[in-house]
Amino acid sequence: MQRRSFGRAVLAVVAGLVLASCSGGTATSGNQSAGQAPPAQADGGRTFPVKVTHKYGTTEVRKADKIVTLGLSDHEIVLALGAKPVGVVDWFKERPFGKFPWQKAKWGDTEPQIVGERDDYNMERIIALQPDLIIAQYSGMKKEQYDALSRLFPVVAQPVGYADYAAPWQEMTRVVGRAMAKSDQAEALIKGIDDRYAAVRERNPKFGQKTIVVGDSFQPGAYAAFAAHDPKAGFMVELGFKTPPRIAAAPKEQNVVEVGSEGLGLFEADVAVWLTSSEDAVRRTQSDPLYRKLKVATEGRDLFIPYETPPIGAALSFGTVLSIPYAIDNAVPLLAKAVK
Repeated sequence: MQRRSFGRAVLAVVAGLVLASCSGGTATSGNQSAGQAPPAQADGGRTFPVKVTHKYGTTEVRKADKIVTLGLSDHEIVLALGAKPVGVVDWFKERPFGKFPWQKAKWGDTEPQIVGERDDYNMERIIALQPDLIIAQYSGMKKEQYDALSRLFPVVAQPVGYADYAAPWQEMTRVVGRAMAKSDQAEALIKGIDDRYAAVRERNPKFGQKTIVVGDSFQPGAYAAFAAHDPKAGFMVELGFKTPPRIAAAPKEQNVVEVGSEGLGLFEADVAVWLTSSEDAVRRTQSDPLYRKLKVATEGRDLFIPYETPPIGAALSFGTVLSIPYAIDNAVPLLAKAVK
């Protein structure tokens, strides 16, 4: 994938291309609009135009027929609300959209344009799509990027009051729902999942008595525990589990606490959940001499969950209104067996 910077020289060229290609039309910025608003549209208890406040200001949205999502998992919220983004970013460098079971039916035969890789956006591709709305919730969009894009299109950046990648799924769903004039539908989705979490907690009261750490390891001797505000650990908290103080104290600006083998005591909790990318990764962790000394390992209170085959870890990673039901259905039975 060709990467694009947001330097001033590039922006000047891109802006020129857009103005030349708009056939005399007026570009709409993220914070102000030009021309006349379309007729009000009743949808989900809200009407266009809507104003949405976000990290970089307030954006007026007049319609949401063509949506580009720049957050890593934003496309799932849009799908859950009944629309298919025309452009998305690639998170895992393997075109994850439509790949997972909770997404397939929503996408159908539609395949969106790839307009970036993580937080590196391809301006020309975004411009070519001429979106009505750009959404960047679960993202690290910089002010420079926002300014460049909002000169051309309405952009709804990260939620107010949270560090990047630290906003709860409920808040991101509400922001997207408002931007799409589907606030009532968004609230209904949130309530449905909240009710499912409550049912799990009621059926598994032991969860509320246990501490849990969710971790990963991509190379020998290097381990990461996910912070409580990360979707993977946040899922466990919603199920009723407690976060150990040393994990809960992680700064909101980072989603993991990284340690070497000597720091594996970080995972000494009532339950340790490892998200794994392969059987080799499982064996590597289990064979670490220092890990083998932990009580959570010797007493069999550790649980290894794959990212794929089945994609339970992927559902936890996305952590959206679309993926959470799949995660509940598939992870809860495993957790119930691991809780002593």
